[in-house]
Amino acid sequence: MFDEFLRKASELRSAGSPFAVAIVVKYEAPVSGKPGDKAIIQSDGKTWGWIGGGCVQPVVIREALNAIEEGCPRLIRIAPSADSEPEAGMVTYSMSCHGGGALDIYLEPVLPKSRILIFGRSPAAQSLSKLGKAVGYAISVIAPEATRENFPDADSIGEEFIPSQMKNASETYIVVATQGERDEEALEQALRTNARYISFIASHAKARKIIGFLATKGMPAETLSRIKAPAGLQIGTSSSQEIAISILAEIIQMKKSGTVQAARQREPRLRPVSEVATDPVCGMTVDAGESNDTSEYAGKFFYFCCAGCKQTFDRQPERYV
Repeated sequence: MFDEFLRKASELRSAGSPFAVAIVVKYEAPVSGKPGDKAIIQSDGKTWGWIGGGCVQPVVIREALNAIEEGCPRLIRIAPSADSEPEAGMVTYSMSCHGGGALDIYLEPVLPKSRILIFGRSPAAQSLSKLGKAVGYAISVIAPEATRENFPDADSIGEEFIPSQMKNASETYIVVATQGERDEEALEQALRTNARYISFIASHAKARKIIGFLATKGMPAETLSRIKAPAGLQIGTSSSQEIAISILAEIIQMKKSGTVQAARQREPRLRPVSEVATDPVCGMTVDAGESNDTSEYAGKFFYFCCAGCKQTFDRQPERYV
């Protein structure tokens, strides 16, 4: 039984599928689950193994899915009465079935590694691959002529990327480090994914030019606004190693904060190029690329014809959004 449990867990890990392990750690008779009984709960609610029947399974599945979503382990108690003061760190449920007894069950989420997907074979790409692997990220590299010699730490190296086949987008961080080699193509491919982070190693001027080119091809401004450029925390980097460190620090910051907006709130963001916008206060048409009066609210940029409209918006932005 234990061998089968390990085999099932290994299969799910190899497939990159998130799941939670449930283990009975304490019981009070009469209950069918006993200490050491264990089960695997997949992200779709499917269960393999045994931790008790009746009203136990629905509770365990619900809490296991919460553990997977939050990425945090938890200890639950299912007892005849949940009225007593629960122990610190324990979630207590009242046992709705009539069998009696009680169970304490530990739930541990097992999540696939977060992945850094690097486009390009530049020195910065090579440094990021090495550093990212060292702190526990899975590394994928997409670049023509990329070799194992240049990327010895990468988990996978390829020349072709198919956006629709990318898995676990919520834990994938894309860095376009092409630095002159098919920049536009790499950014287009990255923007076809649902990756939570897309950054571009480029100066403000170059990024503005390339994003402007993508805009002329019909790519929506909202889609283009997903690009973080220049990539990384703005800490005065110069060498490829320093650039890689700043990008990795930004990825870690975003991962810990839980939201893209929280990680970017203090970073300057690239504005759209030659985009026609509407002043939300007075309704005047504004050239977004030329406007000097802008505000960011709820993750979006707003452009104003003058400082007065900007000040009015900033005092009560929810009124105009």
